Amino acid sequence: MTWPHALRCLSRRDLRLFFFGQSVSLMGNWVQPVALSWLMYRLTHSAWMLGAVGFASQIPVFALGLYGGSVADRWPRKRVVLAAVSIAMAQATLLAVLTFTGWVRAWHLLPLAAVLGSTYAFEIPARQSMLADLAGDDIPNAVALNSTLVTSMRVLGPSIGGFV
Repeated sequence: MTWPHALRCLSRRDLRLFFFGQSVSLMGNWVQPVALSWLMYRLTHSAWMLGAVGFASQIPVFALGLYGGSVADRWPRKRVVLAAVSIAMAQATLLAVLTFTGWVRAWHLLPLAAVLGSTYAFEIPARQSMLADLAGDDIPNAVALNSTLVTSMRVLGPSIGGFV
């Protein structure tokens, strides 16, 4: 199949798979913070607690970001991404079980948000490095496509999260 010039990096099978997987993962990365925030506000009706859950999800990225980049440079990137995504999936499953059974409490959401933020600190640097590895000499095109994908999911994810 011949790809348009703007999508030429998709001629590589591994990059096509990477972008498909990344689109699904990024959708979840943007839906879940909306769900956490909405649930926290619904449980507490407190703007302070709403800010606290946002802080709990972002401070691990700030605190662990340098370490996450170091891990991405020293360990197999695919394993780092798979481990981070698996932990995020377990976190999302626990959140869903607590919510659907009616057992969820506001205090549950703070550590769950912190776990989610911790996975981002490792997944993002490893995923970005993996993109560079897979793109080879098509890296400018792959970076442009990746930026478009991230921005698109940044718009679609919260929209879908708010709808759901």
